[in-house]
Amino acid sequence: MEKINFKKQVFPKAQVEATIDTQFTQLVPTTLPTPTEFVPTVDEFFRYYQELFYQIPKFGEINSHAYLVKTSGEYIGGDQTNDALNALIEEINTLRIENLQLQQQQINKTIADVQQSLSTL
Repeated sequence: MEKINFKKQVFPKAQVEATIDTQFTQLVPTTLPTPTEFVPTVDEFFRYYQELFYQIPKFGEINSHAYLVKTSGEYIGGDQTNDALNALIEEINTLRIENLQLQQQQINKTIADVQQSLSTL
C-alpha cells in the first residue's frame, strides 16, 4: 500500500475574510418577504367604517365620504344620490312654476276686481 502525504496550507483568518466571501447570499433571498397586509372581511370593514365614521372627512379627493360615494356610485353603475337629488330638483321646479301660475291668477283676479270697482264709480 502506498502512503500519501497531504499538505495542509493554513491562511491567517484576516487574510481569509479579506479574500473569500463567507456570506451565503446565493441561498438567501436578497429581500426579506414583507408580512401579509391585513385585509379585513366585508363584515370587519363595515364594523371599522362605523367606528371611524366621524373621523373620516366629508370631502376630499381620497379618503373621504365624498370619495366613497363617488367610487361606489361608479361601481354600481350610476350615482343614485344624484338621481334622487335630480328628482327633487325637478319637483321643486314644477312646484315653483305652479306657484308662479297661481300668483299670476291671483294678480289677474285682483286687477279684474279693481277694474270692476272703478267702472262702477
